[in-house]
Amino acid sequence: MTAVSLDLAKAHLKVDGTAEDELLSLYLEAAETWAGNYIGHPVADLDPIPADVKLALLKLVSFYFEVRSLATFGLSVEMAPQAVTSILDSYRKQWFAEGEANV
Repeated sequence: MTAVSLDLAKAHLKVDGTAEDELLSLYLEAAETWAGNYIGHPVADLDPIPADVKLALLKLVSFYFEVRSLATFGLSVEMAPQAVTSILDSYRKQWFAEGEANV
């Protein structure tokens, strides 16, 4: 189960019907995995999941959905939209090597 429901993602994207359900489910799972890697722990660890994290996931799913044709042409999209990283930064765990300061 993902942090954001398929129905909420479809409402956010204004997608009707079920033709895109499998693709959107993949994007939801990928967005949650990406966000978990970015913040340094699974999104599910944020229990309950804050609304702004859900919004970041919806923005990332929207980004994946809107640029899906770029992947068809072999272009890679490596960066998430700045709005996504800006939201997730406050949930990010930071690691510092011994002797480094958190400045």
